[in-house]
Amino acid sequence: MKNHLKRIASPRTWILDKKYSKYTVKPNPGAHALDSGLPLGVILRDILKIADSMTEVKKILNSKEVLVDGRRRKDHRFQVGLFDVLSIPDLKQNYRIVLDVKGRLSVLEIESKESSIKICKINGKTVLSKGKIQFNLSDGKNIISDMQAKLGDSLVVSLPEFKVKEVLPLKAGAVVCIVKGKQSGSLGTIKELKKKEVVFSSKNKAVETETTKNCLFVLGFNEPKIKVEL
Repeated sequence: MKNHLKRIASPRTWILDKKYSKYTVKPNPGAHALDSGLPLGVILRDILKIADSMTEVKKILNSKEVLVDGRRRKDHRFQVGLFDVLSIPDLKQNYRIVLDVKGRLSVLEIESKESSIKICKINGKTVLSKGKIQFNLSDGKNIISDMQAKLGDSLVVSLPEFKVKEVLPLKAGAVVCIVKGKQSGSLGTIKELKKKEVVFSSKNKAVETETTKNCLFVLGFNEPKIKVEL
């Protein structure tokens, strides 16, 4: 497997100058698809511009704390996924990976108090011994909880403990973000639920459209639980 990635071949969700140089950082395989996250090195060098080169990025990661979801990461190829929280304690700065209105991954600065929570979508459920339920989440993690939740619902979890604080159900009136397809990045409200489709009212375009449930990510009710707009 190649350890490099040409800029021209990078996903359309990455906001990179494709002609700046030939290569960019290729993330390690992990919980997120290639187009659903950004390598830590790209964020620090190309987006936040904390470092001028990847050599400087590596020195920063080895000498200073850089946290992703409350855990220190030293690998510049580590992939930071959608709605993950990136914290740099020395600079007292916190960021969240979000989608802009064009469906591209962006780094949004957030307040310190908001960096202690994260929202994850339930992509699967597994029944364990003694009837315990394990939720398989969108960020690749699994969590065991007694809370009642269904596929498509979202969980508000605390960081870094990763304990469930609240369930955000997929139902009419929920505020959602479209994370797949042509409308990726659109925020809006669910108007009606069908079997597999959802009638969605876009906040940005003020129109109603239909989409499938697997394209939606529930962020709250009436208003998002986290800051997601640039």
